[in-house]
Amino acid sequence: MTRIAIIQGHPTSGDGHFCHVLADAYAEGAFHGGHQVRFIPVADLDFPVLRSKADWDSAAPPAAIAEAQRTMAWAEHLVIIHPLWLGGMPALLKGFLEQALRPAFMTGGAGAGSSWRTALKGRSSRIVVTMGMPAFAYRWYFGAHGLRSLKRSILSLVGIGPNRHTLIGMIEGMGDGKRMAWIEAMRRLGKRAR
Repeated sequence: MTRIAIIQGHPTSGDGHFCHVLADAYAEGAFHGGHQVRFIPVADLDFPVLRSKADWDSAAPPAAIAEAQRTMAWAEHLVIIHPLWLGGMPALLKGFLEQALRPAFMTGGAGAGSSWRTALKGRSSRIVVTMGMPAFAYRWYFGAHGLRSLKRSILSLVGIGPNRHTLIGMIEGMGDGKRMAWIEAMRRLGKRAR
């Protein structure tokens, strides 16, 4: 049994987008696999944008962020699902990660200037990115720079790894059969907690 936190990074609240359907499918598969699942719906959280290094270093996180940090600390596997916007994650998801991955959280409360002890070390992740362009174009022509940044500069930095990914392209024109195939793929990944 694996403890899984699904971070729904679509900036629109509710369940009207393919990212939401994929998250639900992953959770369904995980439940059938005997895993525990908790959701962090970023669009539903109330938090401000951090505007100074001093706030990032030492200000107390808002209540919604503190709860998300507890969920991330509880989890053994993180699933981050988001659409591709301007080559990377939506600003709301980036703002959430800046809030959640503060030095005080990562150092166990030791604060700024303390060694970065990677409080999330040992966790794994699955990043699922939906996009309008073909996934191969994002990967090969654009170099998947947004995905690489999330994997290397954020997740690996805080001790999370391995960091696997799934890129789903051409979602606007995708037929029902292809959508169902991706939904089933998410169920299978959830069942295996990968």
